[in-house]
Amino acid sequence: MNIEIEGLTKRIPNTGDFISIDYDKCNNCERCLIICVMNLWRKKEGKIYIIDEYQSKCLECAACYQVCDAGAINFQYPKGGTGIVIEKG
Repeated sequence: MNIEIEGLTKRIPNTGDFISIDYDKCNNCERCLIICVMNLWRKKEGKIYIIDEYQSKCLECAACYQVCDAGAINFQYPKGGTGIVIEKG
């Protein structure tokens, strides 16, 4: 799959799941909602979640993981050979 982003190409081979949330640890601080530049995190009925199609939109910056003081977000970079590749030109 290729997605054009202002002259950049993002190729996303099958990454599998690489972000999850531990609801036993989540304190609904909403930091993940604020920090994510791709707006992949949501809150509904008091529960924070990541959108289903996050794999094809995530920039893999791990900002959500870094700002989660509760340690509720589990982040692993996608397996080798998958994930984001950005080319300019």
